[in-house]
Amino acid sequence: MTEAHASPAVDYSRKWYVMAAGAMSIFLATIDGSIVNIALPTLVRDLNTSFAMVQWVVLSYLLTLTTLMLSIGRLADIRGKKPIYVAGFVVFTVGSVLCALAPDVYWLIAFRIVQAVGGAMVLALGAAIVTEAFPQKERGKALGAIGSMVSLGVVAGPLMGGLILSSLSWHWIFLVNLPVGIVGTVMAQRFVPAIQPPGGQRFDFAGAGTLFVSLIGLLLGLTLGQEQGFTNPLSLALFAVWLLFFVLFIAIELRSDHPMIDLRLFRNRQFSINLGTGFTTFFTISGLFILMPFYLQNILGYPVQWVGPMQASVPVLMGFTAPLAGSLSDRYGSRRITVIGLAVLLLGYLAITTLSTDTGTLRYILLLLPLGVGMGLFQSPNNSAIMGAVPRERLGIASGLLSMTRTLGQTVGIAVMGSIWAGRVASRMGYELAGGATTAPANMQVAAMRDTFFVIVVLIAVAFAVALWAWTQERKASPTAQSEGATR
Repeated sequence: MTEAHASPAVDYSRKWYVMAAGAMSIFLATIDGSIVNIALPTLVRDLNTSFAMVQWVVLSYLLTLTTLMLSIGRLADIRGKKPIYVAGFVVFTVGSVLCALAPDVYWLIAFRIVQAVGGAMVLALGAAIVTEAFPQKERGKALGAIGSMVSLGVVAGPLMGGLILSSLSWHWIFLVNLPVGIVGTVMAQRFVPAIQPPGGQRFDFAGAGTLFVSLIGLLLGLTLGQEQGFTNPLSLALFAVWLLFFVLFIAIELRSDHPMIDLRLFRNRQFSINLGTGFTTFFTISGLFILMPFYLQNILGYPVQWVGPMQASVPVLMGFTAPLAGSLSDRYGSRRITVIGLAVLLLGYLAITTLSTDTGTLRYILLLLPLGVGMGLFQSPNNSAIMGAVPRERLGIASGLLSMTRTLGQTVGIAVMGSIWAGRVASRMGYELAGGATTAPANMQVAAMRDTFFVIVVLIAVAFAVALWAWTQERKASPTAQSEGATR
């Protein structure tokens, strides 16, 4: 592949300043998601509301984030990334302050939507801005550093949330974003280069609208289906909306002169396979982490304050491994490292199928270690390959797709894997439990959890096989391409 992203307009001597601004946005958005989750029981009590209602504090943020990122990525390719990125910091920071001042749960949900608009503006463009700031030979290392910030935010969120809630009110879990948001705004304004995109492009409002409705239908269908069953009439109607508007979206894109997503990008095997395998890894890891708190608390009997640190082993290892994997991909190529990462993930998921009702702390941590290493080895080379497979004028939409596969994979994974586990509990019991799957005997819950992990093993095995096939195809094509170049 040619050096698609290099340009005389880019001053590579300022790349680490741009990286600092990009890392600030990733950390801000990631820590906010994880810090709010730990506050949900406190919000139920202090806002005098129900758990079903307070879940929308998280869901409203996630729905807004996922549905807007592609539109923002495309708009940035047309109007330029810097003004949208800087505005995203401002909107997110203002939204955080409004959340802290919310008088009840309804206002909090509304302000979380404002916050999510800002979050979508920075998350959708972070990878694109960092990709532009670094030369191609260092792209993996740069995106690996971004991966470390994601892991740091995931780990720091629950720890900070626990400290804040133990001594201060819930309002401070949002106010903590204020100094970070102000510093991030200043850094983005000062260091992110204002690269002007090519003119003559128009925003595809019809495509953006149909995609928005399609994603809303899918996400709401999954959310309500998890609570009421996927065969519930409302859930089925929402899935029908998703499918109908997705078909309309594809039809519009094929006929548009300035499509929301240039579908020709998916003709690139590397781009398509890496997006698909990336989605699969987030789908599966999210399914894992929706089950682990129940396993640790209900089966093994650990107190709630231990659950976060015990689950932190995976993101901590991801944080250490991601920069190394990115640097290795710059040297040896991304496909080789992603294949190794998927192989380690496969071994890790096979290992956790041995979890039992009497697993000790050390064994639990050791069994989960390969998952952190595998995700770290896979993600940054995979992201680098995706960003390197598109022309410079499509970096915004590629970055948006990358971010959306992460959030969409998490949402779908939580809903589907949670439902598979609950279904397997009911199947093994022979009847539906009135109190839900968590009221089943411990051995039944663990057996159902193993069944769910075997589903994950199959999915990762398929992803590994596809990535391995792509690697062999690329190795076969490489000598041919080199010989053709030598005869020219």
